[in-house]
Amino acid sequence: SKKKGLSAEEKRARMMEIFFETKDVFQLKDMEKIAPKEKGITAMSVKEVLQSLVDDGMVDCERIGTSNYYWAFPSKALHARKRKLEVLESQVSEGNQKHTNLQKSIEKAKIGRHETEERTMLAKELSSLRDQREQLKAEVEEYKECDPQVVEEIR
Repeated sequence: SKKKGLSAEEKRARMMEIFFETKDVFQLKDMEKIAPKEKGITAMSVKEVLQSLVDDGMVDCERIGTSNYYWAFPSKALHARKRKLEVLESQVSEGNQKHTNLQKSIEKAKIGRHETEERTMLAKELSSLRDQREQLKAEVEEYKECDPQVVEEIR
């Protein structure tokens, strides 16, 4: 049976395990040696996985001289998750506050707006009058070129 390769997410998780378990700083060539042996990540994909982790801010990278050094400590991940949690909690509380304010506005708007026959009848009359007004406006537009003032302006 053939061995199935790792998904990108599995490679990322295993790469993070290397950093968290060793709590050390590595160069790319070190990672290309360690990752295949310890975590089964192919040497060809180590650079790509490492770069994706750097791009996502999960691994830090610093250029010192001619070399790039990579590191990630468990405490940083914990702090990042705590910050994210705080942001999400504040968004939830803001959303709840907005929801209660809207509920109060709805309740205020409902006061004095009980559905009665008279109200329904007036609403229908209002909509029919609006339709009639639109028809009359359209009719006025049709006859606009016959208006004496418009004809005078054209002359």
